[in-house]
Amino acid sequence: MSVLSALAKAEAVRAGRAQPTAAVRHLQLARRPLVVVPLRLAGEAAAPLAVMVGTEPGDQNVLVVPQPRDRVLRLRFIEQLADVLLPYLESFLAEREELTSRSGETYTRCLDAPQLWTPNPGGVTFLKLLGRSVRFHRTDGENAVPATIPLLGRWLTWFGDRAEHPGSAVLPALTSVLAEHWATGQSALEDGNLAALLGWIDPPPGLTGAQAAAIAEDPLQTPPAGPATDPGFDNEELAPLIAAYSAATDDTARSVAAERLERALRGQLEPTWRLMWRGLAVLAALPPGASVDQRWTDDRGAFSYFADDLADGVPQARRDPAVRAVRKLLERERALEALQAQSAFDDPLRMLEHRAVGAAFRGTVTHSEPDRLDRSGARPKLRPHIHIRTTDPFAATVGDELTCVERPKQSGVVVAVDGPELVLELSGGMGRKLVAEPGTVPADGDSLGFARFTPTPFNGQLNLPAREDTPWTHGGPPPEWTPESDDQQEDPP
Repeated sequence: MSVLSALAKAEAVRAGRAQPTAAVRHLQLARRPLVVVPLRLAGEAAAPLAVMVGTEPGDQNVLVVPQPRDRVLRLRFIEQLADVLLPYLESFLAEREELTSRSGETYTRCLDAPQLWTPNPGGVTFLKLLGRSVRFHRTDGENAVPATIPLLGRWLTWFGDRAEHPGSAVLPALTSVLAEHWATGQSALEDGNLAALLGWIDPPPGLTGAQAAAIAEDPLQTPPAGPATDPGFDNEELAPLIAAYSAATDDTARSVAAERLERALRGQLEPTWRLMWRGLAVLAALPPGASVDQRWTDDRGAFSYFADDLADGVPQARRDPAVRAVRKLLERERALEALQAQSAFDDPLRMLEHRAVGAAFRGTVTHSEPDRLDRSGARPKLRPHIHIRTTDPFAATVGDELTCVERPKQSGVVVAVDGPELVLELSGGMGRKLVAEPGTVPADGDSLGFARFTPTPFNGQLNLPAREDTPWTHGGPPPEWTPESDDQQEDPP
């Protein structure tokens, strides 16, 4: 936890309400999100119990597995879930745009992408495990299942993998997103409780955040947001209802037992359902950051690419080979660096964290030379100088290259340091002439920020070995063995 985060938490305790740690929203909020609130059987990693799913607050589907240990009933539940999810996913595939790559090849990309919201990271993990458990089920032969079941499994696996990509917004967890934008007066573990977290962010009239969070911790008033259920509910209500369904001897008794079970599970799901839409409304009140749309474009591209793979019958690997795993890891590291930099450039509150540790500064221009030319080379170049004074704890040395926060395409190289005043030589973002375009060079009195990092991600090629050049210990082909002496030769038949 940084000093500023600790300060925000202390202020939240003093004020009795969560304090914003972001001035803008750093995640895409889709126009038609799909909210998914899953519940699983206690003690089982991927045994579905129930799910509430829908795209509108008043239009939700509730699917229940009356006996989660029954394989047939579980598959029937997943088939029903596929009947809800797959049409939602397919609705984004019709409208596409045609683009041309740098190599001149044309391809298409969906104009929009789906977005599945879960209450917490546990819901994300559960959906991924549920997908992996059915994605390789056979659709022919013995124990065949409907084709929609493995298709849904492949999609849920993709959503789970994409959710691990920093900046992705296709499968976000609401508690994680809210905690990234507000600091509460409770611990990070307590922030995992959706009701308590929203109690701090948006407490009911007449209550403080702490009081609202205390009420939310009562499972009788606010059931857990899943996927795990409350142990008291499991012992006192759920277990007897499942036992009654299993003991039923005819269709009428089973139908009555299933209805009772569904009513009980609705009571566990509906409070979380209302909290989900309330949390999305809180996020919608924040303006989006400038770089959010670009990250959503990346999500649209990834969604379109995987949809094309499905249409072409490209198989989904059980596990990534070594080269692909390394490539994915490096891409995620790059995405994380880009996300942190872009969030700071979008948001002055995020930039404060970097200013506090000396990775960025903000100052006032005391003198500007907008027409200065560098004549050291064969041809003169426009290289204005600005003198900027700062009180931030920024230790600069001559030769440091910095990026302007207000003009990300403009960089400045430190050419002199005089106490709190720096002299920067500017380049980029001023046009191609020897006279700068109006407004592209800071003037005296302007307030500017500069950072040691840039919001532009590095898109260079990853130089990784081909599979045939990868050692056999990391997935490559084993080397062909050749005898080194006559003693190692095989005996003739």
